Amino acid sequence: MPDRPTPNRRSAVVTQGDQRAPNRAMLRAVGFGDDDFAKPIVAIANGHSTITPCNMGIGALADAAEAAVQRAGGMPQTFGTITISDGISMGTEGMKCSLVSREVIADSIETVVRGQSLDGLLAIGGCDKNMPGAMIGIARLNVPAVFVYGGTIKPGHHGGEDLTIVSVFEAVGQYAAGRIPLDTFQAIERNACPGAGSCGGMFTANTMSSAIEALGLSLPYSSTMAAEDDEKRASTEASAAALLKAIENDLRPRDLLTREAFENAIAVVMAVGGSTNAVLHLLAIARAAEVPLELDDFEAIRQRVPVFCDLKPSGRYVATDLHRVGGIPLVMKMLLEAGLLHGDCMTITGRTIAQNLADVLSTPPAGQDVVRPFDRPLYAHGHLAVLRGNLAPDGAVAKTSGLKQGRITGPARVFESEEEAMAAILDDRVVAGDVVVIRYEGPIGGPGMREMLSPTSAIIGKGLGDAVGLITDGRFSGGTYGLVVGHVAPEAAVGGPIGLLREGDRITIDGERNVLSVALDEAELAARRAAWTPPEPRYRTGVLAKYAKLVGSASEGAVTG
Repeated sequence: MPDRPTPNRRSAVVTQGDQRAPNRAMLRAVGFGDDDFAKPIVAIANGHSTITPCNMGIGALADAAEAAVQRAGGMPQTFGTITISDGISMGTEGMKCSLVSREVIADSIETVVRGQSLDGLLAIGGCDKNMPGAMIGIARLNVPAVFVYGGTIKPGHHGGEDLTIVSVFEAVGQYAAGRIPLDTFQAIERNACPGAGSCGGMFTANTMSSAIEALGLSLPYSSTMAAEDDEKRASTEASAAALLKAIENDLRPRDLLTREAFENAIAVVMAVGGSTNAVLHLLAIARAAEVPLELDDFEAIRQRVPVFCDLKPSGRYVATDLHRVGGIPLVMKMLLEAGLLHGDCMTITGRTIAQNLADVLSTPPAGQDVVRPFDRPLYAHGHLAVLRGNLAPDGAVAKTSGLKQGRITGPARVFESEEEAMAAILDDRVVAGDVVVIRYEGPIGGPGMREMLSPTSAIIGKGLGDAVGLITDGRFSGGTYGLVVGHVAPEAAVGGPIGLLREGDRITIDGERNVLSVALDEAELAARRAAWTPPEPRYRTGVLAKYAKLVGSASEGAVTG
């Protein structure tokens, strides 16, 4: 694949004579005048929709970006991309389309920008897959580009507590266990999401916006702004101006998306206690950028980077609280001062990370505890552990924050789908000491690798968060925490060991020794493997069938190409 589409200044169109006259004629119909053909043509790809609160404010940002591109000397051309609301589809068959949408978004952005030979790209996204989808497209195309986050939602409130969408999922389990009354349950549901913006904790959306800021593809401070605050509009306009300078200077994404930049992003994800999905998405973006990155790189960085931000789901605060005390630049400056960040990485501003952070505080401000001092972190090591063993030869990802203990050995409770497991949890058929196994939910087997927020939240709501383990070849919402292990690879649908488990097998999850194993010898596993037959595909036509045929292992980012 070429580094980028052929540059397409419309000044070249004019000098090529009559053969390009039809192109000029069509562009005149969308607003081009004679002078505009000499300007860089900038794509504004946006995921505006009213499907989800995450994206309902993006239309106004796209309008602001369009005007800002024109003021900065470019000619904007706008188009839309799709979105799936993870929160709304969670726990349903529709959730299988969520990870698929990442590929559709990447493909659509690549198709338009490559097909129209555009000179630059400003992508705006809100919900979880908009961001990695846009970044995969940006990395493939390698035209000058900037990412604009649609912004986080402000917290809801009830009973003096901040609420997020995860509060509702956990309330399901609390109500089912008789721990809260109906009126409290209803009040939580009615007040959790007060307006526009992506889920408010350090869940997947805010994790990925933070990672993209660390990668240098979005402006400083932009990743934790609230969707409804005017500074988000101003930041969008500044992003457009930065993009026009990048086009002028031919500063391309692959100049920014270096191996060191990915290490910076991983360090930030660890420091803020971010989502397990960051592992999947950063692997996918790195592959698109042709940067070598592996699961073990996350583990190596985890060992040296502490968690020093006290953020939901396992902590107390939301993204707007982090923004109030200094945002991701504060986190990055603390990591830089500790020698855990590559300060010489270039960013979309045209300056290096170190130059961007020159005037940023290197210690958390007094009178707050959202960000802890570096020498007094919440956890001495990062919270996203890569586990291996005879249940996950190709690796799995565990989230270890918010736990009283990081190890459990117990009998397997085997379920062939999320729905089966959820019913058993709510019916009190899962008890303390059990290890829940949810399989055939991987990239191929699902297909689509559904998130397991409903069962993990129900376990928390039942008061079993430290007493029940859960493993899956599916994945987790950024709102998940507990003794949970996802991305188990190889997945069940291709004959991975998780597909060979039987009810009662003794499983060990050990987040301290990075082990995921079952108490079976190789001879028994080999005998079960010989008797195993692959399941019939759940979809034979349409987007999910195509995805299942193309997608690779979660250990490599679950990419389709």
